[in-house]
Amino acid sequence: MAVALDRAALLVATVGLAGKAYNVPSKLFWDSLLQGHGYVPLVLLVAAGVFGALTPFESHQKRSVLDRNVNIRRRILAGFGQMLEISGNVQPPLETGDLAMHVWRRKRTLRHPLVGVLVRVSTYRMSTYPLNQPFTPQKGVGVVGMCWQSNKETFFDAAPLIDELTTEAQFDAHVEQHGPESVMNLSWRKFRAFNHRTALLATPIRDGRSRFIGCISVDASHGFEVLDCRAVREEMTRLGLVIGQEDFECT
Repeated sequence: MAVALDRAALLVATVGLAGKAYNVPSKLFWDSLLQGHGYVPLVLLVAAGVFGALTPFESHQKRSVLDRNVNIRRRILAGFGQMLEISGNVQPPLETGDLAMHVWRRKRTLRHPLVGVLVRVSTYRMSTYPLNQPFTPQKGVGVVGMCWQSNKETFFDAAPLIDELTTEAQFDAHVEQHGPESVMNLSWRKFRAFNHRTALLATPIRDGRSRFIGCISVDASHGFEVLDCRAVREEMTRLGLVIGQEDFECT
């Protein structure tokens, strides 16, 4: 819209100057219009220069968007900071960079054109280069996929299962007895690949119609009993509202 306004103003000024120069629609028209208003050509010239070179509407919009994005990023970092403070109560202490917060967005892909998958769009961690294993879960897979499936908060303490299920045979027997949801609908390979993250929390990001469009997840190597608290849940919910309202801007 801002770009359109700048271009419209530039077009009006340019057409006015061209019309005056070539007496379009007629010389009589311009003589009568400018009678007593000789400053009009100068105004049109200045307007053409201002809206052509400075694009004031677009510049104002960019400043507004930049300010909003900075505020959003500050809000996200402040929320993650509160989670880090709470994680300080975990025993034994978490290593620096252990606690991680991820923002996931539902996206359709060529392989999943209808329902889509969850794509990780950002990660927050006290580490210079946060490394994540590739993971684009479908609905119901992993704690984030289960959050998507239920469209509500999902929390999972995987530590007891990690200690108990050390072989594929044990894993298969457990799934047979308790169902695939007991292992977050993960395959044995994925279950082992993520066995270093046992404290798993996820909360939905919804649009204005309360439809699931993504989620926020928090995970750590241990400490579920500390992280699964009201303060962390409420902060995740607040961040989900902010990110959803801003359509994942600056995440």
